[in-house]
Amino acid sequence: MSTSIEPKNQQTAIQRQSPADISISIAQIKNGIWMIGIPSWLFGITDRGIAAFAHGAPSPAEVLQLMMASFFFLTWLSLKPKQEEGDGGAQAVQAASELSHSFENYLHRTQARMHEMRENHLISQGYILPYPYVCQIYHLLNLKHLESIHNFSLGNLKVIQVSDVEPTAIGGRVKFQTTLDSPMNALRIWRQPIVEVDLTLLTPYTVELSIPAYNGKRITVMFNVVPIDENNHKFLIDIYSDLKWPRPILQAVLHFSACLTLVEDLPYLQKLAERNLNRLLSTSNRSSEQDTMWLYKRFVELYGADMKSVEQLPAAEEAVS
Repeated sequence: MSTSIEPKNQQTAIQRQSPADISISIAQIKNGIWMIGIPSWLFGITDRGIAAFAHGAPSPAEVLQLMMASFFFLTWLSLKPKQEEGDGGAQAVQAASELSHSFENYLHRTQARMHEMRENHLISQGYILPYPYVCQIYHLLNLKHLESIHNFSLGNLKVIQVSDVEPTAIGGRVKFQTTLDSPMNALRIWRQPIVEVDLTLLTPYTVELSIPAYNGKRITVMFNVVPIDENNHKFLIDIYSDLKWPRPILQAVLHFSACLTLVEDLPYLQKLAERNLNRLLSTSNRSSEQDTMWLYKRFVELYGADMKSVEQLPAAEEAVS
């Protein structure tokens, strides 16, 4: 599903989208509509089933209605929009690279990682957001935003501690423990109450979040932040998982979850955009000295001096093993 959040001065950014980017966006919109239809049909079937058996044995008319609803649901499943085999969101990333030369310098590294996980790719979403690129990076690399900004969607999830940090030549990796504070937290259907989560700055534009699920499975989210100009960026979300849930249901849940978290992000990104961005990029910023901000501090150390022009970021180097 691809959505554009456009201020009045956004026309230039829209015009810079390539035909390939637009076609990918249309395909994602079709897929999003198809996803929305799945819970709608399931609700309809459930409603008809409850109504049919609420007063004992169902009548022939009620049985016919239930059978027709089930038939149309199966038909809807067969109408899934076609996607290229093993695409895994890589086409959207390729198209987005045309917006930023500096992003293109790191494209091979991002695509290689996405290619590794392509068999487990579930959903892609893309947005044009009217905020500076560095605001999104700051938000993604700040571990405490999981507790504050996403307090509602993550059900009072708490970050217990940072257990390990590992710098690389062009980024770094943080391992941190989180706990589900409430016994009624909906995230318990995915994971244990306490798990160790990995957050990786893969490139200056790509952040990977990997969350353990049950039975050794994982849910991995790839965030790509592509600068358009100094006040706008494209935000790409790709989610991968080897969970053995029915794929259409899992995709519908993840689409809804990704949209909800983005809605929570917007007021915070607006506040960041209203701040002095030089302060965000200052290595003397006290918040960056905390363990929960270590990965953002690493980003500032590597790239902060070049943020005055997002097109001046250096070419990619190999990560430290």
